[in-house]
Amino acid sequence: MRKFQEKNKFKNFMRSKPVLVLLTIILIAFVWNIVNLTIKLEDTYKNKKIEQEKISDLENRKAKLSTDIDKLNTDKGKEEAIRENFGMVKEGEQVIVVVDDKNQTTDEPKKEDKGFFVWFKNLFK
Repeated sequence: MRKFQEKNKFKNFMRSKPVLVLLTIILIAFVWNIVNLTIKLEDTYKNKKIEQEKISDLENRKAKLSTDIDKLNTDKGKEEAIRENFGMVKEGEQVIVVVDDKNQTTDEPKKEDKGFFVWFKNLFK
């Protein structure tokens, strides 16, 4: 009978309002922390994806630069780069420079709209 009363005291203690309030507060704290962790986890996944894209872009750039370096190690590649960047020519070749005519106007004459609304708009000008 004594053990039954001791068990009953423990149950009554666990069912008391202060203990239930304390357990509720602890439960809310755990849930709050879990929610914050899931938000941080989502941010981490997004950042990881962004960084992986940056890494792949850098690897592509590295591959392009490697091919450019290999190309510049050949005589043909050097000649092409010099011609492209500095406008140099070989002996016997000539350079043609195309210049736009600054005096030429490309404005087309405006179409004059006809209609009631255009007439009404021009009435107040």
